[in-house]
Amino acid sequence: MKIEPLFDRVLLIPQENTNTTKSGIILPSTAQEKPQIGIVEAIGSGGMMDGEEIVMQVKVGQKVLYNKYAGSELKLNNVNYVILRQSDIIGVLVN
Repeated sequence: MKIEPLFDRVLLIPQENTNTTKSGIILPSTAQEKPQIGIVEAIGSGGMMDGEEIVMQVKVGQKVLYNKYAGSELKLNNVNYVILRQSDIIGVLVN
């Protein structure tokens, strides 16, 4: 099964946070922060939304920073995804 986002939606694979601190202390899953960085897996087509033209700014494969509590989490084929609006993406990470 496959998901194709509609309109201004973006499908991300969130990057897992490390489970240890810089000093080497192992954190339980309840103390870990929610990921805010993800890889763009698929994008919607943009189009007209509320009378405004939506142009997609991100591309598949880019690493992006997104709002901490944005979007909806889902699991499909044993892979965790986040689907959110393009406006919830803060920026693109560039090497």
